[in-house]
Amino acid sequence: MKETPHGAPAPLIWTRPAPRRRQSPLDRDDIVRAAVEVADEGGAQALTMAAVAGRLGPYTPMALYRHVLSKDGLVDLMLDAVTAEIPLPDAPGDDWRADLRTVATGSWAMVKRHLWYARLAPTRPPLGPHTMRRTEFLLRVLVGRGANVGEAMTYAALLDRHILGSAQQEAEELAMRHRHGLHTPAQLAEAVTAARELAAEGGRHPLLAQWMAAPEGPGLDEQFALSLTFLIDGIATRLPGGGGNPDR
Repeated sequence: MKETPHGAPAPLIWTRPAPRRRQSPLDRDDIVRAAVEVADEGGAQALTMAAVAGRLGPYTPMALYRHVLSKDGLVDLMLDAVTAEIPLPDAPGDDWRADLRTVATGSWAMVKRHLWYARLAPTRPPLGPHTMRRTEFLLRVLVGRGANVGEAMTYAALLDRHILGSAQQEAEELAMRHRHGLHTPAQLAEAVTAARELAAEGGRHPLLAQWMAAPEGPGLDEQFALSLTFLIDGIATRLPGGGGNPDR
C-alpha cells in the first residue's frame, strides 16, 4: 500500500468521498471510465496518470489526484467498477454448484474483456463495494453448505486463483503472439509447423508430434469450464455430506 511522506499508509479511496461536480469540471466516474479504456486498449503497462489525463482532455495528471488520491486509488476504483459487470443472484439458490459456476463464469467473462484485471487485482486489497458484495455472496453459498467462514474464504480464493491464473495465461499468450508477429491464423499455423518439425526430429516425441500435426481438444472457454468443474467437485468433497447436488 502506498505511504504518505510521514510513513503512514495512504488513506483508502473508499474512505474518501468524491468531490462534488460543481467543485471541479472532472468527475470521478469519468476518470475511472477513461482509465478502463486506456487499460483495455494497452494493458496494465499503459495505465499512467498522464495517459488517463490525456484521454479526458486538456488536463494534467495532477488534476486527477483530487478525485482518486493516487494511482493506487485509481486502480482500486477501476477494479471495483469492472467487478460490477459480474451478474450476481440476489440470494443463493438451492443448487450451490450452480451458484458458484454462475459467479465464476461471469467473472471469467469480465476478466476476458479486461485482461489487465488479472494483473492488477492481486496488487490491491479487495475492498470495493462491488467486490465485497461478490465475496459475500460466495461466502453465503459455501457457509450455507456447511463450511465455516475460514474454509469458505479459502474455497472462494481458490476459485479466484483459477479465474485470474487462466486470464493471466491468456494475456501472456496474446502478448507472445504480438511480440512474434503471429497476428493471423496463417501466421500461427506456420509457427506451429516449425515447432512440429522440431518435436518430430529424431522420433523422440512421437505423441507430441502426432498431436501437433493435427491439434485437437477443447478451446479456452471449454478448458476453463472443465477445470472449474474439477475445482467445484474438489470443494464438494470437503463439505459436509459431500456437498450434494452433483451436476453430472
